[in-house]
Amino acid sequence: MTGEYTAAELCRILHSSETQLRSCLRAAHLPVPRADASCLYTFQNLVVLRTAKGLTEAGVSVGKIRKVLECLERQLGEDASLSSLKIYASGKRVVVWDGALRWQPDSGQFLLNFETAEMLSPRPFQSRPQVKRTERESAENWFQRALALEEDSPEEACHAYQEAVRLRPDWTDAHINLGLVHHTLGDLSEAERCYRRALELDSKLPLAHFNLGVVLEDRNRKSAALSAYQQALQHAPDFFEAHCNLAHLYEKLGRKRDAFRHYAAANRLSGPA
Repeated sequence: MTGEYTAAELCRILHSSETQLRSCLRAAHLPVPRADASCLYTFQNLVVLRTAKGLTEAGVSVGKIRKVLECLERQLGEDASLSSLKIYASGKRVVVWDGALRWQPDSGQFLLNFETAEMLSPRPFQSRPQVKRTERESAENWFQRALALEEDSPEEACHAYQEAVRLRPDWTDAHINLGLVHHTLGDLSEAERCYRRALELDSKLPLAHFNLGVVLEDRNRKSAALSAYQQALQHAPDFFEAHCNLAHLYEKLGRKRDAFRHYAAANRLSGPA
């Protein structure tokens, strides 16, 4: 049975003041109790409010939290629980971690690390020019340094990824992450260039196609974005987020039937409610 909580009980559970709770309720689009009426909140509301409180304490604005929660609802479905996710502020952005993948819900872009890189971009072995061991180790050191810098200093992370690709020009994962940092910094043309460079090296990378689609949408190049998302699905038919973004973009373009088809595919992939 789903529990129900009063505002006073939420304050006690969340260790928050009434003012903090009201701010979190507004961020989560939940009713704020009035003096002449009481409100009851579900356990799912409590989970969302705990997330909002943590982001508020990390300095994230109410507007930003609201946008993140709205994007997560679209990406995961209305009935999805946030209790299994880690949602935290990383510098000026909010990052979601589900135990396997890290992504930014408001931009829809994924962050790569060593653990997820091969899983997201499987490809057959290809012989490549031998890379000196010292150069390979140095490139990986720069990559690791960039990962550590992304949260607080994206400019320095950008430099570190550039060093990684200078030492290993064929490292697609470094190109993808460099594109993501450029996107975070607002340099959309450079982000696009990085994703296209990764695809020149390997045209079957669903993540590169997907992130390219996000950049193209942000540059208001909708037809090109549609093509990029479709390419992502061609190489990864079960790419949930690609179905979601395609459905959303088709809906904005007035193509209701296509939007419904991809919303239906996303619902199938999300599993039973």
